[in-house]
Amino acid sequence: MFELLREDWDTYERDIQRQGIWVMAVYRFGRWRYNINNSLFRKFFSFVYRLLKIISQIMTGIDLPCEATVGRRFCIEHFGGIIISGDAVIGDDVTIRNGVTIGLRRKGTRGAPIIGNRVDIGAGAVILGNIRIGDDSAIGANAVVLEDVPPNSIAVGVPAIIKPKKVVVKQNQELNLAV
Repeated sequence: MFELLREDWDTYERDIQRQGIWVMAVYRFGRWRYNINNSLFRKFFSFVYRLLKIISQIMTGIDLPCEATVGRRFCIEHFGGIIISGDAVIGDDVTIRNGVTIGLRRKGTRGAPIIGNRVDIGAGAVILGNIRIGDDSAIGANAVVLEDVPPNSIAVGVPAIIKPKKVVVKQNQELNLAV
């Protein structure tokens, strides 16, 4: 837990004023408490986690339950109005902004999104259902994503239209793409 917290501290540029670090600390604590074997201690730390989670939600407007799986260096760039389902899986080096919803498509159905590594999610984006967002993709601001997004793609619009990312090559440079 402490190694991940140090990494989160660096991700948020060692700035205690960024609310994302508060949410990540509570999330990491919530995950850590599952490792406690003693039933009495675990119940105590579960109570502390629930209390901290409520305080964190009120102060930041971010709902990140410890049941969600979040990778390393998860960055909440702008806080407020962020809701992440407990079933969601989020990869490493993912950045999200305010107003993002990552969750179930319909009440009573299982299957939340799986977000790949190095994904950038714009403000107000909504990602719903049992879908996969590929590595190195970008989700545009206010996009509503209801289907899989392949790696190295951009999803924009309502409902989202998926386009491949363009590779920009400067003059007099070689581009080596591994296949």
